[in-house]
Amino acid sequence: MRKSAAPNRSFRIADQIQRDLSELIAREVKDPRVGMVTLQAVEVTPDYAHAKVFFSVLTGDPAQAGEGLNQAAGFLRSALFKRLHIHTVPTLHFVFDRTPERAADLNALIAKAVASRSKE
Repeated sequence: MRKSAAPNRSFRIADQIQRDLSELIAREVKDPRVGMVTLQAVEVTPDYAHAKVFFSVLTGDPAQAGEGLNQAAGFLRSALFKRLHIHTVPTLHFVFDRTPERAADLNALIAKAVASRSKE
């Protein structure tokens, strides 16, 4: 029995969407609320109807960046349609990703614990 190639295809499409969106946001989105945004991951539903795009910000307010990105989602989707050669280009939903923020907090806690141990 042959395994389905669909899960692998889903990952490839999500990866391509992430690469193309990174380029489009940097070059085409002129909204000042967006600023310096890093796309962390893209999750595509099995029917390719929706894509959650996880992002983090280097500077600025994450809530405002999210508003700007979600407002530009239609424009970005139409630009993706021209680049991707798939039947259905997913509707984009931008979600702020707190993972880098949490990682920095954990690193600070670990450094603090190590520093307090070395003083003993």
